[in-house]
Amino acid sequence: MNTQAEDTSKVFDVIKQGLSLVFVVAGVMAFYYFADIPGFTLLYRVLALVAVILVALGIMFTTNIGRNIWVFALEAKQEVRKVVWPTTDETMRTTLLVFGMVIIVGLILWFLDMFLFWGIRNLTGQV
Repeated sequence: MNTQAEDTSKVFDVIKQGLSLVFVVAGVMAFYYFADIPGFTLLYRVLALVAVILVALGIMFTTNIGRNIWVFALEAKQEVRKVVWPTTDETMRTTLLVFGMVIIVGLILWFLDMFLFWGIRNLTGQV
């Protein structure tokens, strides 16, 4: 009996996901359809599209996948709070170090390119 309930839940989840997709596609189609009709300004069309997308997200969050995504987002938010962020001084030092290394490597590659170009010109007799 439990297996039958899980199968029914999966079927309803697929139906809800399809319904969410239909809402979004219909909302986008309506957004462009009403562009040529006077009286429907861009503001109204954007607000209607946002409302349709919010309804689709609401339907999507009632599915098992939507609940899993919501739980993942909440756990990610908790993990971000645990991060030890660098101080302003550490950030400035690291940024300047990166810029310095980029300049040094750029100069090394430039000199290597000049040396190889000089060598190829000598080998091909274009001096």
